[in-house]
Amino acid sequence: QVQLVESGGGLVQAGGSLRLSCAASGRTFSSYAMGWFRQAPGKEREFVAAISWSGGSTYYADSVKGRFTISRDNAKNTVYLQMNSLKPEDTAVYYCAAVHGLVRYQGYEYDYWGQGTQVTVSS
Repeated sequence: QVQLVESGGGLVQAGGSLRLSCAASGRTFSSYAMGWFRQAPGKEREFVAAISWSGGSTYYADSVKGRFTISRDNAKNTVYLQMNSLKPEDTAVYYCAAVHGLVRYQGYEYDYWGQGTQVTVSS
C-alpha cells in the first residue's frame, strides 16, 4: 500500500513558477515509477510527466516539455514537479500517481493516487 499526498499548489500569474511535491508513504517507494497528471474543469485527466523508479528516465507531455521538470528523491520518498513559465491553460488539479515497475502513460495503469492539489494560473 502506498499513500500519496500532494502539496505546493496555489495561485500564480502567467509566466510564474510553482513546485509541486508528492510525499509517499511505504518502504518500497523506490520500486515505483511516478507520474503527474492533471484535470482541468470540464476536461479529461491528462498525462503531464513521469519518472522511472531510479529517476534516470523522465517523460513529458508535449504541452509541458521544456517548461516542467519532474524529479524524485527516494531517500525522502518524494517526487517533485517544477513548473516554470506557467500559462493559464496549465490551470488544473494536479495529481501524483504511483505504478509498480515501469513507467506508464495512461492513468488507468497507475495503482495509487493522491488527492490532488489545485494550480491556478491567472492571465
